[in-house]
Formats: sequence, structure tokens, C-alpha cells
Amino acid sequence: MAALLSDSLDAAARARLVDRFGAGVGPWCDALPELVARLAQRWNLTVREERPGNTGRTLLCDSPDGPRVLKLCPDPGIAQAEATALQAWAGLPRVVQLLDTDLGAGAILLEGLVPGTTLTGADVPWDQVRDLLGRLHGVAADGPFPTQLERVHTMFDLAERRLRGSTAEAHLPVDVLHAGRTCAETLATTGPVALVHGDLHPGNVLDAGPARGIVAIDPRPCVGDPAFDGVDWAFVPLADGGTLADGLAELPDPGRTRAWCVALAPLIAMGPLRRAGPTSFTDSVLTLLR
Repeated sequence: MAALLSDSLDAAARARLVDRFGAGVGPWCDALPELVARLAQRWNLTVREERPGNTGRTLLCDSPDGPRVLKLCPDPGIAQAEATALQAWAGLPRVVQLLDTDLGAGAILLEGLVPGTTLTGADVPWDQVRDLLGRLHGVAADGPFPTQLERVHTMFDLAERRLRGSTAEAHLPVDVLHAGRTCAETLATTGPVALVHGDLHPGNVLDAGPARGIVAIDPRPCVGDPAFDGVDWAFVPLADGGTLADGLAELPDPGRTRAWCVALAPLIAMGPLRRAGPTSFTDSVLTLLR
């Protein structure tokens, strides 16, 4: 029996989904409680916590077989891509395990991780991060995955839509965004090829306890340069008062990772600029493109 979900998403959660998918996502938001109730009955889940997200809704659940995570997305294609990547990485202890899907409903069922806290703001276990990257990129890139060029286009198209008219635009001109896009397009079509997580920042890596260590979640998979997955990790020391070089020194391919850091610098800076305006971190990030 499912715990009751609120009648509708709160305003902030709905706004995040509208920002990502447009106003047409409204009917999906309205129908969410009914969808959750149906899937909870199917998989014998009790919802104990709701987590908002930029591409859907994540529900932490209990089941007779242990903790579970139910992920729901209004775009079934995103759920399909995630499920296909997780199937490719099945059995890897550094990746969350897929248990079941209802792709027509944009739903995937995952194992629950304990304690399941993210690495955001935590000390980075660099040896485990390197092991994670090696395991991810050691799997054959078989399957109907988008190319890295397609991933780049999606990221920069969304960024430009969010940038125009925002408070960040005064500090991040659109031509700077375009310059980063051009660099990223070149990198995406000239490098080595692997199955890439595509969104491997500290918030998408969880602590699964001392025996298992860190575990990646929420892939946005594509086929392309594996150095792409190191970008957010390279910037961690810079955000903590160190340097980009400090982060690059911990990663497998510092040369290509740095090139990706330059290309994606506008995207790295844009979120903080939209939330709080310029800081020493955003200034340092944007100097990479000058």
C-alpha cells in the first residue's frame, strides 16, 4: 500500500519541471498522484519521502525486499535512456542497479542505497572516483545511445533558453555561451569513444556505506569522450578555494578534461550566476574562455 502523495507538486517543484520541459508538463504534474499509486501497488512500495528534481520526481520507498527508489519522468525517452545505460552497467558495484521499468509511464525502479547521501560538499574520495570512472568507461558502448554531439546540443540549447532574460545574462553574454558550444562540438567529435554517464557531478554520486563506497546514479548517457565525465570533479577544488589544476591532477586524462572544462565553463558558471550573481568562483570559471 502506497503512502499518500500530496495532491499536487509544490510550486517550486512544478516550476523546476516547467523550466526544463515547458508549460506542457502541467497535465503530467496533475496526474502524478494517480501514477504513483498505481506503480506503488504494482511493485508493493510504501512511499516515505519525495525528492524534487529538474527532470521528474524521485520517491524513496520501502518494500518487503528492502529500500527502493521510484523515479518518474514526464519524458519517457529520458527514462528509456537511463534504463538502457543502467542495463549496460548492470552488476557494477559503482553504479545503482536497475530492478524494473514501466517505460510507457516514464518510470524506473532502482535499488535503494544506504545511507544514500550525496557527495555534494563532502570530501572527495579521489581513489573511488577514479575507480568509478574506469568502471563506467570500460563497458562497451552498445545500444541506442545518443552521440555526445547530441548531448552537447541539448545542454547548450537548454542553457541558452534559460540564460536569455535571466539575471545571469548581464554577467554571461550569449556570445560567451556560443564560444563554449563551439569548443564542445569540436571535442565531442574528435576524441576517444566510450559509454559516458553524461551528468556525473557530486550530487549524482551517493555514499552506499563503507563496504560498497560511492555509487553513481541518474545518468544522461551518450557515446563520446570519457573525459567529459571528469569536468564537475575538476572544478570541486576550485569551488573550495583551490585551483582547477588541483582537480585535474586527480583525474585520468587531465589534458582532455581541461579542454572540456574550458568548453563547459559557461554552463558551470550559469547556475550560480542565476542563483546568486557573480562570485570569485564564477569569475575564475569564466576566465577559462578568455
